[in-house]
Amino acid sequence: MRSPLAVALSSLLVACGPIPSLPDGAVDEDGGRVEDAGVDEDGGSLGGGAGGGSAVGGGAGAGSATGGGAATGGGTSTGGGTGGGDAGTPLTLVTVGHERELRGVWIASVENLDWPSSRTLSADAGRAELTQLVDSMADAGMNALFFQIRPESDALYASNLEPWSRYLSNQQGRNPGWDPLEEIISLAHTRGLEVHAWMNPYRARTSAPVQYAANHVAVTLAASAVSYNGSVVMNPGVDAVREHVVDVVRDVLDHYDVDGVHFDDYFYPYPDSSGTPFPDTANYNAYRSDAGVRLAPDGGLMTLADWRRDNVNLLVREVMEVVEAEHPHVRFGISPFGIWKSGQPVPGLSAYDAISCDAIAWLNNEWVDYVTPQLYWRESSAQQYSVLTAWWAARLNGRHLYPGHAIHRLLPSEQNWPVSEIEFQVENTRTLRSQNALGDVHFRAEFIDVNTKGVKTLLSDTLYAKPAVPPPLPRANAVVAPAVPFVTVSGSSLSVTSPQPMSVRSFLLYRQLSPGQWELRAVKGGAQVDFEVTSGTWAVSALGRGGGESQGVQAIVP
Repeated sequence: MRSPLAVALSSLLVACGPIPSLPDGAVDEDGGRVEDAGVDEDGGSLGGGAGGGSAVGGGAGAGSATGGGAATGGGTSTGGGTGGGDAGTPLTLVTVGHERELRGVWIASVENLDWPSSRTLSADAGRAELTQLVDSMADAGMNALFFQIRPESDALYASNLEPWSRYLSNQQGRNPGWDPLEEIISLAHTRGLEVHAWMNPYRARTSAPVQYAANHVAVTLAASAVSYNGSVVMNPGVDAVREHVVDVVRDVLDHYDVDGVHFDDYFYPYPDSSGTPFPDTANYNAYRSDAGVRLAPDGGLMTLADWRRDNVNLLVREVMEVVEAEHPHVRFGISPFGIWKSGQPVPGLSAYDAISCDAIAWLNNEWVDYVTPQLYWRESSAQQYSVLTAWWAARLNGRHLYPGHAIHRLLPSEQNWPVSEIEFQVENTRTLRSQNALGDVHFRAEFIDVNTKGVKTLLSDTLYAKPAVPPPLPRANAVVAPAVPFVTVSGSSLSVTSPQPMSVRSFLLYRQLSPGQWELRAVKGGAQVDFEVTSGTWAVSALGRGGGESQGVQAIVP
């Protein structure tokens, strides 16, 4: 599949020469699969400010501004502009930046919660719904979509390893005739939003019965499919199960231009209310008989509980190894249950014990880029939001914290929270910016879309009234500032391209408030974008795929 944009990009690559190495498999800048190379049928190039006007940008001197603070400096430098337009136009580079913040929302496909609304939608209807939802989330001020692509060890994308999801085509394994992940990547990136591929690592089936497709992992690894507490999970203690999940992650990253990989809290299943233990005694005994490879820190055998946690830790570590080695610009994180251990710092269910989830080990070993603990409690509860947030922020080890918020609790049937609770929680997160609490993720899209208790208005008009992009990755080697863009001024229009389009995620438009003071006004993605502006001094920077930001190219509009 080759989009018109991909064809145009190949022309630009010829015009601009070599660019930094790419992950295996070329990808369309808007996110789709690109199976073959091509040239622009018209023979033209998108680069260099073509089409008249004055080209004030030009690919040299990729600046810094990779951090998250506001631009209060403001040094400038002048050099020779390159590209189309008037030859020799001076290039003025300025230091820009703003307070970075991840503003995420979960889009759940399981049980058709957020999207699609029905398992029997046509391709056209599914696309229309998805477009409307992405537009709605952009209008709310979101900049990161956590899109559930693997609810039941299945796929809402063209997988090489797993069957199509029944939530998409009403029958597991039935091809819907289009690719929702490809579509949402294109929709989101054009609007300057990130897409994080949300996967359930072990769940094979919810409580609703399903006819498995022949290539479903519950069929191909049938002995490892465990019925427990009304659902089916793949046994985390089986090496082949872990290897399959890692292969699925790699397959997605090899073929789709996603910005992140995201696991939720479903590791070992939550305990059965009857107290029935998870049936993995045989697996644990097999470990005990061959424990030479994996021992406890003291050199002895791991307990059953420690062995289970180690099984999960192995998966998390191996996924990060794939990300770092093969797709370092991708953000990998997990949203664990909000309490690590009961009493630390508040009472409640212990994720460490109940679902074998040791998020502190992930942070200490740098196996994740962030955690999004599901802090679904009010400030007035025994599980006080501000206490939990401060506890997590103190244990990040240089990683990021994006707390998860319970938008669904606004519903009368779901505790009937006042919308002021969401406002308090987001503002409370912001008080911990200096400790790397750098954003929030909201559960879930439907309740924002319908403006439950005015929450969408609160987000768009108050909390997220000013645009922002997510913070750069905490792995320094993954953050590279791209080359400064080409900027062509034509009247009140700024036309922007990049000499390195495959390394750029989006372009950022800043307005100068006073000398050295810049304010972010807009974010757009694509190989070429246009900003309509009023008179004044503006600057445009390029945002890289790992979050690095170039210096801004100054443009003065009379």
